[in-house]
Amino acid sequence: MFPRLLLLLLFTSVLTQARPNIIFILSDDHRYDLMGFHPDSPEWLETPAMDRLANEGAHLSNAFVTTSLCSPSRASILTGQYMHHHRVVDNQRPVPKGTVFFPQYFQKSGYQTSYVGKWHMGHDNDEPRPGFDHWVSFKGQGTYFDPELNINGKRQVFKGYNADILTDQALHWLRTRDSKKTFLLYLSYKAVHFPFTPAPRHSQRYQGKKIPYPATMANTEENYATQPRWVRERRYGIHGIDHMQTGSLDHDPVPDFDDLYYNFCETIHGLDENIGRLLTHLDKSGLTKNTLVVYMGDNGFALGEHGFYDKRDAFEESIRVPMLARGPGIKPGTVITQMVQNIDIAPTLIEAAEVEIPSGSPNLDGRSFFPLLQGKNPAKPWRKHILYEYHWEWNFPACPTTLAIRTDRWKFVYTHGLWDINGLYDLETDPHERHNLINVPAFQEKGEALKTQLFDELAKSGGLTMPIRPPAGDPYHDRKLKR
Repeated sequence: MFPRLLLLLLFTSVLTQARPNIIFILSDDHRYDLMGFHPDSPEWLETPAMDRLANEGAHLSNAFVTTSLCSPSRASILTGQYMHHHRVVDNQRPVPKGTVFFPQYFQKSGYQTSYVGKWHMGHDNDEPRPGFDHWVSFKGQGTYFDPELNINGKRQVFKGYNADILTDQALHWLRTRDSKKTFLLYLSYKAVHFPFTPAPRHSQRYQGKKIPYPATMANTEENYATQPRWVRERRYGIHGIDHMQTGSLDHDPVPDFDDLYYNFCETIHGLDENIGRLLTHLDKSGLTKNTLVVYMGDNGFALGEHGFYDKRDAFEESIRVPMLARGPGIKPGTVITQMVQNIDIAPTLIEAAEVEIPSGSPNLDGRSFFPLLQGKNPAKPWRKHILYEYHWEWNFPACPTTLAIRTDRWKFVYTHGLWDINGLYDLETDPHERHNLINVPAFQEKGEALKTQLFDELAKSGGLTMPIRPPAGDPYHDRKLKR
């Protein structure tokens, strides 16, 4: 009897150890193509850590968000739900009471859990949230330098650069945690959020390098001939390159676009440097082999496309994000071309960790792409389209309420509440969405079919009820006069 019991205990121990550790790394405003290995990246951008993750693991080359805005996207990652289900619709409001985050399931299954970094759901609240044994965060957007961190309920100011300090905190937890337990580390950087601010050691690193200006940046008739009116109007308001935010209000002279671009890339380089520190620790501590590392951005960011320098809209630069994964069972150099979204992170990590979701838990809108990472076919065919939703914000009124559906080839964009036209783009022949086909007779049937599908699916999901919130925060509604 005793040998059988011992064998059972050993077998149970092996199963427990087989579950992978998980490190989920989230950045802010990092667009999908600004990684050194990416074919569309400037050749001078250095991201050796991200390149390493892609080389040793998988690059999910068609990753998207369901809402391109900090708080809604972060809520979608943590809940696995669309914005219309978790109800975090802007950056001003906290998460509704009773919201369940996927790390809570990890906690119940025996994982040791830690949250380090930017939370940003409720501007003034940095208190520990459910699902995490260890908590390190700050209020709102935080600061790039000398941040005040809330560590398990106690606040302390740290001198230095935000990304460096958050990595220090993550490494400290990894070194001092219970080494007998598998762990989930959720590391959420402030970087590379606008206004892009590199560490002093990287300032001016890329000054003078050649910038690949997008063709749609120019204020020409060709670029705006078929676009909705609001697209051109936005370039004169907040988040438009003919306005350029410089403070709470607009102050001339307009900041230099080249400096914006260089600062962005220098901040990305600093972020990558810190990811590299984390990967080095995994190597030295023997954790690399059994640790799944997933990296992604919380939303995209336009760099001059259509005259914008922000997100929120449904253009590719706004909704596409970088996503990398490395870990057990992932073949080095894997490229996954299927469309995945931020709502897929929760179910993917849950499946990878063999974590059980208790009965009666909220439904997940996303799907696990873990089989794709393993080179396997999912149980049912993968999605052929994605949905997108963004609700107009009183604070940043230049971008309208937007609903969209995107397939491998087509994108239909519906804008609500404007006297304007919708959008229809053929991504195969027009990947930069320069030519809106919505009024071309030959494509009207395609546009109507996509519109019907979009509204049918949102109706079934409860996504056609748009909450109206009392205004909160400051409005940025000033516009430059056209020249």
